[in-house]
Amino acid sequence: MSAMDMPADLPKDSARTAARDRPAAPRISWLTLALMTTASVASLRAAPTMAVYGLACVFLYLLPAVVFLLPTALVSAELASGWPGGVYRWVSEGLSKPLGFLAVWCQFAMTIFYYPSLLAFVASTIAYVIDPSLASNGLYTAIVIMVLYWTGVWVSSRGTKALAGLSSWGLVIGTLIPGAVLVVLGMVFLGQGNASAAPMTSSHLLPQWTGLASLVLIVNNFLSYSGMEMNAVHVSSLRDPAKEYPKSMFLAMGLVLLIFILPALAISWVVPSSQLSLTAGVMQAFDAFFSHFHVGWMTPIAAVMLISAALGGMLTWLAGPSKGLLEISRSEGYLPPYLQRLNKNGIQQNILVTQGIVTTVIALLYALIPNVSSVYWIFSTITTQVYLIVYLLMFVAAVRLRKTQPDHPRGYRVPALGLLCTVGLLASIAALAIGFVPPSQFGGGSVGVYVAIVGGGLVILGLLIPWLFLKLRKPGWRTAAADEEAAS
Repeated sequence: MSAMDMPADLPKDSARTAARDRPAAPRISWLTLALMTTASVASLRAAPTMAVYGLACVFLYLLPAVVFLLPTALVSAELASGWPGGVYRWVSEGLSKPLGFLAVWCQFAMTIFYYPSLLAFVASTIAYVIDPSLASNGLYTAIVIMVLYWTGVWVSSRGTKALAGLSSWGLVIGTLIPGAVLVVLGMVFLGQGNASAAPMTSSHLLPQWTGLASLVLIVNNFLSYSGMEMNAVHVSSLRDPAKEYPKSMFLAMGLVLLIFILPALAISWVVPSSQLSLTAGVMQAFDAFFSHFHVGWMTPIAAVMLISAALGGMLTWLAGPSKGLLEISRSEGYLPPYLQRLNKNGIQQNILVTQGIVTTVIALLYALIPNVSSVYWIFSTITTQVYLIVYLLMFVAAVRLRKTQPDHPRGYRVPALGLLCTVGLLASIAALAIGFVPPSQFGGGSVGVYVAIVGGGLVILGLLIPWLFLKLRKPGWRTAAADEEAAS
Protein backbone atom coordinates (compact mmCIF):
# COMPACT_ATOMS: atom_id res chain seq x y z
CA MET A 1 0.00 0.00 0.00
CA SER A 2 1.46 3.40 -0.97
CA ALA A 3 1.91 6.22 1.50
CA MET A 4 -0.91 8.23 0.05
CA ASP A 5 -3.36 5.36 0.45
CA MET A 6 -2.84 5.26 4.24
CA PRO A 7 -5.48 6.87 6.44
CA ALA A 8 -4.52 10.23 7.89
CA ASP A 9 -5.00 8.99 11.47
CA LEU A 10 -2.54 6.10 11.08
CA PRO A 11 -0.88 5.40 14.45
CA LYS A 12 2.65 6.73 14.71
CA ASP A 13 4.13 3.25 15.25
CA SER A 14 2.53 2.06 12.02
CA ALA A 15 3.65 5.19 10.19
CA ARG A 16 7.20 4.69 11.45
CA THR A 17 7.15 1.05 10.37
CA ALA A 18 5.81 1.97 6.94
CA ALA A 19 8.48 4.63 6.50
CA ARG A 20 11.19 2.15 7.54
CA ASP A 21 9.88 -0.58 5.24
CA ARG A 22 9.68 1.61 2.16
CA PRO A 23 12.31 0.58 -0.40
CA ALA A 24 15.38 2.81 -0.46
CA ALA A 25 15.67 5.19 -3.36
CA PRO A 26 17.77 3.66 -6.17
CA ARG A 27 21.37 4.92 -6.10
CA ILE A 28 22.91 6.82 -9.00
CA SER A 29 26.54 7.86 -9.35
CA TRP A 30 27.69 11.49 -9.38
CA LEU A 31 28.89 10.91 -12.94
CA THR A 32 25.41 9.78 -14.01
CA LEU A 33 23.89 12.84 -12.34
CA ALA A 34 26.40 15.07 -14.14
CA LEU A 35 25.38 13.53 -17.45
CA MET A 36 21.67 13.92 -16.59
CA THR A 37 22.28 17.59 -15.76
CA THR A 38 24.25 18.13 -18.96
CA ALA A 39 21.44 16.46 -20.91
CA SER A 40 18.98 18.90 -19.29
CA VAL A 41 20.97 21.95 -20.41
CA ALA A 42 23.18 21.26 -23.41
CA SER A 43 22.33 20.16 -26.89
CA LEU A 44 23.44 20.86 -30.42
CA ARG A 45 20.13 22.59 -31.23
CA ALA A 46 21.48 26.06 -30.48
CA ALA A 47 24.74 25.59 -32.41
CA PRO A 48 23.47 26.94 -35.78
CA THR A 49 22.15 30.11 -34.11
CA MET A 50 25.60 30.92 -32.72
CA ALA A 51 27.51 29.58 -35.74
CA VAL A 52 26.15 32.53 -37.69
CA TYR A 53 28.51 34.77 -35.64
CA GLY A 54 31.63 32.70 -36.32
CA LEU A 55 34.48 33.18 -33.86
CA ALA A 56 32.40 35.70 -31.87
CA CYS A 57 30.24 32.79 -30.64
CA VAL A 58 32.97 32.08 -28.07
CA PHE A 59 32.37 35.49 -26.44
CA LEU A 60 28.61 35.14 -26.77
CA TYR A 61 28.72 31.90 -24.78
CA LEU A 62 31.44 32.78 -22.25
CA LEU A 63 29.93 36.06 -21.05
CA PRO A 64 26.55 34.52 -20.12
CA ALA A 65 28.44 31.58 -18.58
CA VAL A 66 30.23 33.96 -16.21
CA VAL A 67 27.19 36.02 -15.18
CA PHE A 68 24.52 33.30 -15.22
CA LEU A 69 25.83 29.71 -15.53
CA LEU A 70 28.52 30.14 -12.85
CA PRO A 71 26.20 31.72 -10.22
CA THR A 72 23.44 29.19 -10.95
CA ALA A 73 25.71 26.15 -10.72
CA LEU A 74 27.61 27.25 -7.61
CA VAL A 75 24.60 28.54 -5.68
CA SER A 76 22.55 25.42 -6.41
CA ALA A 77 25.52 23.28 -5.34
CA GLU A 78 25.55 24.91 -1.89
CA LEU A 79 21.77 24.74 -1.53
CA ALA A 80 21.57 21.09 -2.58
CA SER A 81 24.42 20.05 -0.27
CA GLY A 82 22.59 21.61 2.70
CA TRP A 83 18.90 21.19 1.87
CA PRO A 84 18.15 18.08 -0.24
CA GLY A 85 14.92 18.20 -2.20
CA GLY A 86 15.44 20.73 -4.96
CA VAL A 87 14.33 24.29 -5.55
CA TYR A 88 11.02 23.94 -3.68
CA ARG A 89 12.90 23.06 -0.46
CA TRP A 90 15.43 25.88 -0.92
CA VAL A 91 12.81 28.58 -1.47
CA SER A 92 10.51 27.20 1.23
CA GLU A 93 13.33 27.32 3.81
CA GLY A 94 14.70 30.66 2.66
CA LEU A 95 11.47 32.57 1.96
CA SER A 96 8.17 30.77 2.58
CA LYS A 97 6.33 27.58 1.69
CA PRO A 98 3.87 29.30 -0.70
CA LEU A 99 6.82 30.84 -2.56
CA GLY A 100 8.47 27.43 -2.55
CA PHE A 101 5.38 26.08 -4.26
CA LEU A 102 5.52 28.96 -6.75
CA ALA A 103 9.14 28.12 -7.55
CA VAL A 104 8.55 24.42 -8.16
CA TRP A 105 5.33 25.17 -10.04
CA CYS A 106 7.17 27.49 -12.44
CA GLN A 107 9.92 24.89 -12.87
CA PHE A 108 7.24 22.36 -13.74
CA ALA A 109 4.96 24.69 -15.75
CA MET A 110 7.69 25.82 -18.13
CA THR A 111 7.90 22.23 -19.39
CA ILE A 112 4.32 22.50 -20.68
CA PHE A 113 5.67 24.60 -23.56
CA TYR A 114 9.18 23.13 -23.49
CA TYR A 115 8.10 19.66 -24.64
CA PRO A 116 6.26 20.82 -27.78
CA SER A 117 9.16 23.08 -28.84
CA LEU A 118 11.78 20.39 -28.17
CA LEU A 119 9.81 17.69 -29.95
CA ALA A 120 9.12 20.04 -32.87
CA PHE A 121 12.92 20.15 -33.34
CA VAL A 122 12.94 16.34 -33.30
CA ALA A 123 10.21 16.32 -35.93
CA SER A 124 12.22 18.65 -38.20
CA THR A 125 15.34 16.48 -37.78
CA ILE A 126 13.40 13.36 -38.75
CA ALA A 127 11.93 15.24 -41.70
CA TYR A 128 15.40 16.22 -42.90
CA VAL A 129 16.14 12.54 -43.51
CA ILE A 130 12.71 11.41 -44.78
CA ASP A 131 11.36 14.44 -46.64
CA PRO A 132 12.56 18.00 -45.83
CA SER A 133 9.20 19.46 -46.86
CA LEU A 134 7.60 17.79 -43.83
CA ALA A 135 9.45 20.18 -41.51
CA SER A 136 6.90 22.90 -42.25
CA ASN A 137 3.91 20.54 -42.13
CA GLY A 138 1.94 21.28 -38.97
CA LEU A 139 -0.03 18.02 -38.92
CA TYR A 140 3.16 15.96 -39.22
CA THR A 141 4.77 17.98 -36.41
CA ALA A 142 1.74 17.54 -34.15
CA ILE A 143 1.68 13.77 -34.64
CA VAL A 144 5.39 13.43 -33.83
CA ILE A 145 5.01 15.55 -30.68
CA MET A 146 2.11 13.49 -29.36
CA VAL A 147 3.63 10.08 -30.11
CA LEU A 148 7.01 10.91 -28.59
CA TYR A 149 5.62 12.64 -25.50
CA TRP A 150 3.33 9.77 -24.54
CA THR A 151 6.17 7.31 -25.13
CA GLY A 152 8.26 9.41 -22.74
CA VAL A 153 5.51 9.23 -20.11
CA TRP A 154 5.48 5.44 -20.40
CA VAL A 155 9.27 5.27 -19.95
CA SER A 156 9.23 7.71 -17.01
CA SER A 157 6.51 5.73 -15.25
CA ARG A 158 8.88 2.78 -14.99
CA GLY A 159 11.14 4.47 -12.43
CA THR A 160 14.19 6.69 -11.93
CA LYS A 161 16.81 4.01 -12.62
CA ALA A 162 15.60 3.32 -16.15
CA LEU A 163 15.18 7.04 -16.72
CA ALA A 164 18.71 7.90 -15.58
CA GLY A 165 20.22 5.31 -17.88
CA LEU A 166 18.25 6.37 -20.95
CA SER A 167 18.81 10.11 -20.48
CA SER A 168 22.55 9.65 -19.85
CA TRP A 169 22.99 7.42 -22.88
CA GLY A 170 20.91 9.85 -24.93
CA LEU A 171 23.42 12.57 -24.04
CA VAL A 172 26.44 10.42 -24.89
CA ILE A 173 25.06 9.01 -28.15
CA GLY A 174 23.18 12.07 -29.35
CA THR A 175 25.25 15.04 -28.15
CA LEU A 176 28.78 14.16 -27.03
CA ILE A 177 29.61 11.81 -29.91
CA PRO A 178 28.03 13.90 -32.73
CA GLY A 179 29.55 17.06 -31.24
CA ALA A 180 33.00 15.45 -31.14
CA VAL A 181 32.58 14.17 -34.70
CA LEU A 182 31.66 17.68 -35.90
CA VAL A 183 34.72 19.20 -34.23
CA VAL A 184 37.15 16.52 -35.44
CA LEU A 185 35.85 16.69 -39.01
CA GLY A 186 36.06 20.46 -38.85
CA MET A 187 39.69 20.37 -37.75
CA VAL A 188 40.58 17.85 -40.48
CA PHE A 189 38.70 20.02 -42.99
CA LEU A 190 40.80 23.06 -42.05
CA GLY A 191 43.97 20.97 -41.79
CA GLN A 192 43.56 19.97 -45.42
CA GLY A 193 43.97 23.61 -46.37
CA ASN A 194 40.30 24.40 -46.93
CA ALA A 195 39.28 27.95 -46.09
CA SER A 196 36.89 28.56 -43.22
CA ALA A 197 33.47 29.85 -44.26
CA ALA A 198 33.63 32.32 -41.34
CA PRO A 199 36.66 34.58 -40.68
CA MET A 200 38.81 33.27 -37.80
CA THR A 201 40.98 36.35 -37.18
CA SER A 202 41.36 38.21 -33.87
CA SER A 203 39.31 41.12 -35.22
CA HIS A 204 36.27 38.82 -35.22
CA LEU A 205 36.53 37.76 -31.57
CA LEU A 206 33.81 40.25 -30.57
CA PRO A 207 30.40 40.52 -32.28
CA GLN A 208 29.52 43.75 -34.03
CA TRP A 209 27.51 46.06 -31.77
CA THR A 210 24.11 46.82 -33.27
CA GLY A 211 22.35 48.27 -30.23
CA LEU A 212 19.32 46.51 -28.73
CA ALA A 213 19.62 43.55 -31.11
CA SER A 214 23.09 42.76 -29.73
CA LEU A 215 21.83 43.01 -26.16
CA VAL A 216 18.94 40.67 -26.96
CA LEU A 217 21.40 38.19 -28.45
CA ILE A 218 23.67 38.18 -25.39
CA VAL A 219 20.88 38.04 -22.81
CA ASN A 220 19.02 35.30 -24.66
CA ASN A 221 22.11 33.15 -24.28
CA PHE A 222 21.62 33.32 -20.50
CA LEU A 223 18.66 31.06 -21.04
CA SER A 224 20.78 28.50 -22.88
CA TYR A 225 22.13 27.56 -19.45
CA SER A 226 18.81 27.18 -17.64
CA GLY A 227 18.28 23.84 -15.95
CA MET A 228 21.59 23.45 -14.09
CA GLU A 229 19.75 23.23 -10.76
CA MET A 230 16.88 21.05 -11.95
CA ASN A 231 18.31 17.63 -11.12
CA ALA A 232 19.14 18.64 -7.54
CA VAL A 233 15.89 16.86 -6.72
CA HIS A 234 17.83 13.60 -7.22
CA VAL A 235 20.60 14.53 -4.77
CA SER A 236 19.26 12.06 -2.18
CA SER A 237 20.00 9.25 -4.65
CA LEU A 238 23.75 9.94 -4.37
CA ARG A 239 25.87 7.98 -1.90
CA ASP A 240 27.57 11.10 -0.49
CA PRO A 241 25.48 14.12 -1.58
CA ALA A 242 27.61 16.77 0.19
CA LYS A 243 30.73 15.83 -1.78
CA GLU A 244 29.33 14.28 -4.92
CA TYR A 245 26.75 16.90 -5.93
CA PRO A 246 29.27 19.78 -6.27
CA LYS A 247 31.57 17.47 -8.28
CA SER A 248 28.64 16.60 -10.50
CA MET A 249 27.81 20.28 -11.10
CA PHE A 250 31.38 21.29 -11.97
CA LEU A 251 31.73 18.44 -14.47
CA ALA A 252 28.36 19.37 -16.00
CA MET A 253 29.48 23.01 -16.34
CA GLY A 254 32.59 22.00 -18.28
CA LEU A 255 30.68 19.66 -20.56
CA VAL A 256 27.99 22.26 -21.25
CA LEU A 257 30.54 24.88 -22.34
CA LEU A 258 32.35 22.42 -24.61
CA ILE A 259 29.11 21.21 -26.18
CA PHE A 260 27.92 24.75 -26.88
CA ILE A 261 31.12 26.36 -28.17
CA LEU A 262 33.11 23.80 -30.19
CA PRO A 263 30.33 22.45 -32.48
CA ALA A 264 29.15 26.01 -33.20
CA LEU A 265 32.66 26.86 -34.37
CA ALA A 266 32.84 23.69 -36.47
CA ILE A 267 29.55 24.54 -38.22
CA SER A 268 30.81 28.08 -38.97
CA TRP A 269 33.86 26.59 -40.70
CA VAL A 270 31.88 24.69 -43.32
CA VAL A 271 28.47 26.39 -43.77
CA PRO A 272 28.37 30.08 -44.80
CA SER A 273 26.18 32.16 -42.49
CA SER A 274 24.02 33.30 -45.42
CA GLN A 275 23.09 29.68 -46.15
CA LEU A 276 22.70 28.45 -42.57
CA SER A 277 19.28 27.25 -41.42
CA LEU A 278 18.60 27.93 -37.74
CA THR A 279 16.51 24.76 -37.40
CA ALA A 280 18.38 22.31 -39.64
CA GLY A 281 21.85 23.89 -39.42
CA VAL A 282 23.42 20.97 -37.56
CA MET A 283 22.25 18.56 -40.24
CA GLN A 284 23.51 20.97 -42.91
CA ALA A 285 26.97 20.84 -41.36
CA PHE A 286 26.96 17.04 -41.10
CA ASP A 287 25.77 16.79 -44.69
CA ALA A 288 28.51 19.17 -45.87
CA PHE A 289 31.26 17.36 -43.96
CA PHE A 290 30.10 13.87 -44.92
CA SER A 291 29.79 14.89 -48.58
CA HIS A 292 33.29 16.42 -48.51
CA PHE A 293 34.75 13.22 -47.08
CA HIS A 294 32.59 11.01 -49.35
CA VAL A 295 30.65 9.33 -46.53
CA GLY A 296 27.23 10.79 -47.23
CA TRP A 297 25.57 7.58 -46.05
CA MET A 298 26.35 8.69 -42.47
CA THR A 299 23.94 11.66 -42.60
CA PRO A 300 20.84 9.65 -41.55
CA ILE A 301 22.89 8.06 -38.75
CA ALA A 302 23.78 11.54 -37.45
CA ALA A 303 20.10 12.49 -37.52
CA VAL A 304 19.13 9.45 -35.44
CA MET A 305 21.84 10.32 -32.90
CA LEU A 306 20.62 13.91 -32.58
CA ILE A 307 17.08 12.66 -32.04
CA SER A 308 18.25 10.38 -29.22
CA ALA A 309 19.81 13.38 -27.43
CA ALA A 310 16.62 15.39 -27.64
CA LEU A 311 14.57 12.49 -26.32
CA GLY A 312 17.07 11.95 -23.49
CA GLY A 313 16.71 15.60 -22.50
CA MET A 314 12.92 15.26 -22.53
CA LEU A 315 13.08 12.24 -20.22
CA THR A 316 15.25 14.16 -17.77
CA TRP A 317 12.81 17.07 -17.69
CA LEU A 318 9.88 14.68 -17.22
CA ALA A 319 11.47 13.30 -14.05
CA GLY A 320 12.80 16.34 -12.20
CA PRO A 321 10.21 19.15 -12.00
CA SER A 322 7.18 16.87 -11.64
CA LYS A 323 8.85 15.00 -8.77
CA GLY A 324 9.57 18.26 -6.95
CA LEU A 325 5.99 19.42 -7.46
CA LEU A 326 4.69 16.11 -6.13
CA GLU A 327 6.81 16.13 -2.96
CA ILE A 328 5.88 19.60 -1.77
CA SER A 329 2.22 19.03 -2.70
CA ARG A 330 2.00 15.81 -0.68
CA SER A 331 3.50 17.41 2.42
CA GLU A 332 1.60 20.72 2.22
CA GLY A 333 -1.55 19.79 0.31
CA TYR A 334 -1.05 22.17 -2.61
CA LEU A 335 -2.53 19.84 -5.25
CA PRO A 336 -5.74 17.72 -5.28
CA PRO A 337 -5.30 14.09 -4.14
CA TYR A 338 -5.73 12.78 -7.69
CA LEU A 339 -2.53 14.52 -8.79
CA GLN A 340 -0.64 13.21 -5.74
CA ARG A 341 -1.16 9.51 -6.45
CA LEU A 342 1.82 7.31 -7.29
CA ASN A 343 1.98 4.23 -9.47
CA LYS A 344 3.54 0.93 -8.35
CA ASN A 345 7.02 2.26 -9.19
CA GLY A 346 6.55 5.33 -6.98
CA ILE A 347 6.28 7.68 -9.98
CA GLN A 348 3.88 10.66 -10.17
CA GLN A 349 2.11 9.23 -13.20
CA ASN A 350 -1.12 11.23 -12.82
CA ILE A 351 0.79 14.51 -12.99
CA LEU A 352 2.56 13.36 -16.15
CA VAL A 353 -0.70 12.20 -17.74
CA THR A 354 -2.48 15.47 -16.92
CA GLN A 355 0.42 17.42 -18.34
CA GLY A 356 0.30 15.18 -21.40
CA ILE A 357 -3.31 16.17 -22.09
CA VAL A 358 -2.27 19.85 -22.13
CA THR A 359 0.78 19.01 -24.27
CA THR A 360 -1.48 17.22 -26.74
CA VAL A 361 -3.72 20.29 -27.03
CA ILE A 362 -0.67 22.50 -27.64
CA ALA A 363 0.63 20.03 -30.23
CA LEU A 364 -2.63 20.35 -32.13
CA LEU A 365 -1.92 24.08 -32.50
CA TYR A 366 0.97 23.12 -34.76
CA ALA A 367 -1.57 21.40 -37.00
CA LEU A 368 -4.02 24.32 -36.96
CA ILE A 369 -1.67 27.33 -37.24
CA PRO A 370 0.03 27.62 -40.65
CA ASN A 371 3.32 29.18 -39.50
CA VAL A 372 5.03 26.48 -37.42
CA SER A 373 8.07 28.70 -36.85
CA SER A 374 6.05 31.45 -35.14
CA VAL A 375 4.38 28.94 -32.81
CA TYR A 376 7.78 27.46 -31.95
CA TRP A 377 9.32 30.81 -31.00
CA ILE A 378 6.36 32.09 -28.99
CA PHE A 379 6.20 28.84 -26.98
CA SER A 380 9.95 29.00 -26.38
CA THR A 381 9.71 32.58 -25.12
CA ILE A 382 6.86 31.86 -22.68
CA THR A 383 8.85 28.85 -21.45
CA THR A 384 11.89 30.94 -20.58
CA GLN A 385 9.89 33.79 -19.04
CA VAL A 386 8.13 31.44 -16.61
CA TYR A 387 11.38 29.68 -15.76
CA LEU A 388 13.13 32.94 -14.86
CA ILE A 389 10.80 33.29 -11.86
CA VAL A 390 12.51 30.20 -10.43
CA TYR A 391 15.94 31.85 -10.61
CA LEU A 392 14.75 35.11 -9.08
CA LEU A 393 13.38 33.18 -6.09
CA MET A 394 16.40 30.86 -5.86
CA PHE A 395 19.02 33.64 -5.65
CA VAL A 396 17.03 35.59 -3.05
CA ALA A 397 16.47 32.43 -0.99
CA ALA A 398 20.18 31.57 -1.06
CA VAL A 399 21.13 34.96 0.40
CA ARG A 400 18.48 34.71 3.10
CA LEU A 401 19.49 31.19 4.09
CA ARG A 402 23.10 32.27 4.53
CA LYS A 403 21.87 35.01 6.91
CA THR A 404 19.10 33.16 8.77
CA GLN A 405 20.76 29.72 8.97
CA PRO A 406 24.52 30.42 8.86
CA ASP A 407 25.37 27.35 10.96
CA HIS A 408 23.23 24.89 9.01
CA PRO A 409 25.49 22.04 7.76
CA ARG A 410 26.49 22.49 4.14
CA GLY A 411 28.68 20.11 2.22
CA TYR A 412 29.80 23.01 0.03
CA ARG A 413 29.92 26.75 0.73
CA VAL A 414 30.05 29.21 -2.18
CA PRO A 415 32.73 31.89 -1.89
CA ALA A 416 31.34 35.42 -2.30
CA LEU A 417 27.77 34.14 -2.25
CA GLY A 418 26.26 37.63 -2.03
CA LEU A 419 28.14 38.82 -5.11
CA LEU A 420 27.28 35.73 -7.12
CA CYS A 421 23.60 35.97 -6.20
CA THR A 422 23.51 39.68 -7.07
CA VAL A 423 25.06 39.04 -10.47
CA GLY A 424 22.70 36.11 -11.12
CA LEU A 425 19.68 38.12 -9.97
CA LEU A 426 20.51 41.08 -12.24
CA ALA A 427 21.13 38.72 -15.16
CA SER A 428 17.74 37.07 -14.60
CA ILE A 429 15.93 40.43 -14.41
CA ALA A 430 17.64 41.58 -17.62
CA ALA A 431 16.63 38.36 -19.38
CA LEU A 432 13.04 38.73 -18.16
CA ALA A 433 12.83 42.27 -19.58
CA ILE A 434 14.50 41.39 -22.88
CA GLY A 435 12.06 38.50 -23.32
CA PHE A 436 9.37 41.03 -24.25
CA VAL A 437 11.38 42.25 -27.26
CA PRO A 438 10.12 40.41 -30.38
CA PRO A 439 12.86 38.34 -32.05
CA SER A 440 13.53 38.46 -35.76
CA GLN A 441 11.75 35.10 -36.08
CA PHE A 442 8.48 36.81 -35.21
CA GLY A 443 8.60 38.49 -38.60
CA GLY A 444 6.52 41.59 -39.20
CA GLY A 445 3.89 40.82 -36.57
CA SER A 446 2.57 43.47 -34.21
CA VAL A 447 4.83 44.22 -31.25
CA GLY A 448 1.78 44.80 -29.07
CA VAL A 449 0.33 41.40 -29.93
CA TYR A 450 3.64 39.72 -29.19
CA VAL A 451 4.00 41.44 -25.81
CA ALA A 452 0.36 40.60 -24.95
CA ILE A 453 0.83 36.90 -25.79
CA VAL A 454 4.11 36.57 -23.88
CA GLY A 455 2.88 38.67 -20.94
CA GLY A 456 -0.42 36.81 -20.81
CA GLY A 457 1.34 33.45 -20.86
CA LEU A 458 3.70 34.57 -18.08
CA VAL A 459 0.90 35.86 -15.83
CA ILE A 460 -1.56 33.01 -16.38
CA LEU A 461 0.86 30.10 -16.37
CA GLY A 462 3.46 31.45 -13.95
CA LEU A 463 1.34 33.37 -11.42
CA LEU A 464 -2.44 32.97 -11.74
CA ILE A 465 -2.65 29.15 -11.77
CA PRO A 466 -0.40 28.59 -8.71
CA TRP A 467 -2.29 31.36 -6.87
CA LEU A 468 -5.58 29.53 -7.56
CA PHE A 469 -4.14 26.26 -6.22
CA LEU A 470 -3.07 28.03 -3.02
CA LYS A 471 -6.39 29.84 -2.73
CA LEU A 472 -8.59 26.78 -3.30
CA ARG A 473 -6.62 24.12 -1.44
CA LYS A 474 -8.35 22.15 1.32
CA PRO A 475 -6.98 20.53 4.50
CA GLY A 476 -7.88 17.10 3.12
CA TRP A 477 -5.41 17.54 0.28
CA ARG A 478 -2.51 16.97 2.67
CA THR A 479 -1.57 13.28 2.55
CA ALA A 480 -0.08 11.01 5.21
CA ALA A 481 3.38 11.51 3.72
CA ALA A 482 4.14 14.41 6.05
CA ASP A 483 3.07 12.36 9.08
CA GLU A 484 5.38 9.53 8.04
CA GLU A 485 8.31 11.90 7.69
CA ALA A 486 7.65 13.38 11.11
CA ALA A 487 7.45 9.91 12.69
CA SER A 488 10.52 8.48 11.00
